[in-house]
Amino acid sequence: MARSRGVGFDAQNHDLLDETAQQMNIMQQVTVASAQYPITEHTDFISWQNHTEKWVADAAIRGAELLLFPEYGAMELVSIFNHEIRNDIRRQIHALNDLKADFCATFEALARKYKVIIVAPSIPVVEEGKKLNRAFVFGKNGLAGYQDKFFMTRFENEHWGIESAPKQLTVFEAPWGKFGIQICYDVEFPLGAQKLCEAGAKLILAPSCTETIRGATRVHIGARARALENQAYTIVSQTIGEAVWSPAVDINYGFAAFYTTPDKDMPEEGIVATETAQVAGWLIQKIDFPLIDEVRRDGHVFNFKDQARVKMELVEGQVSIIYKTL
Repeated sequence: MARSRGVGFDAQNHDLLDETAQQMNIMQQVTVASAQYPITEHTDFISWQNHTEKWVADAAIRGAELLLFPEYGAMELVSIFNHEIRNDIRRQIHALNDLKADFCATFEALARKYKVIIVAPSIPVVEEGKKLNRAFVFGKNGLAGYQDKFFMTRFENEHWGIESAPKQLTVFEAPWGKFGIQICYDVEFPLGAQKLCEAGAKLILAPSCTETIRGATRVHIGARARALENQAYTIVSQTIGEAVWSPAVDINYGFAAFYTTPDKDMPEEGIVATETAQVAGWLIQKIDFPLIDEVRRDGHVFNFKDQARVKMELVEGQVSIIYKTL
């Protein structure tokens, strides 16, 4: 009798452990919406706010918990400026910086209202005299932090005057896991993603703005490489379509995509999901972080572990890491 009771007790404990494990796995899943975003012309700031809320509401209604907008999606705000500023890409930076507080207040209110995390479209800002490309991140408690772009493209550097930011990376800590951001050209280099993943990130977000198939392809190749090297998820969001009124972002080509490492229990080609290029809307997908843990623990190869043997640094100085809680 005692033995029989012991077997029953063990089985009951095993069931409880299985149920606890399942609940923990669910807590480490998140549904992400990645935007294929057209640069839209607006009559005024309220028109832009209404447009933005429609996008956020659509993703939230469909179950998204994390919303990723693309690099320079905020450039559509240039459409509310006068003709002179519209046509002067350097003056636009200062005009957009003047809207920064209202821009942030809009996304903060939407994140609170819809109870989601929003990686806002990146926007040029001016800080201590430097013109930076910044992606703000908002959660249910408001502004959580931001990530600035490190590496400038030739257009940004030679024509627009956008500058390389101070070398600080942010790891965002959400209830379901940690993530970091590599803006467009940054994801084409291993350094940032490696440091973010070494600091605990299992998801790298790559908001991007490209005008050609070649440009978009470079970003997607970079994102896939970073997913492979770090045995992590990477997600790309890109601008699409034409904005003929904007000399800075007049032509856009891109598509949203979710990538991971092609390894144990993952898609054979490492492609979780992609959307048809140049079609406006959200690509929405659930990602599962315990799968990343298992690949890093017992995958076919140990890219993440072995990459730790390779150390990369910037010639001009150290990269620092900060943590922000959502």
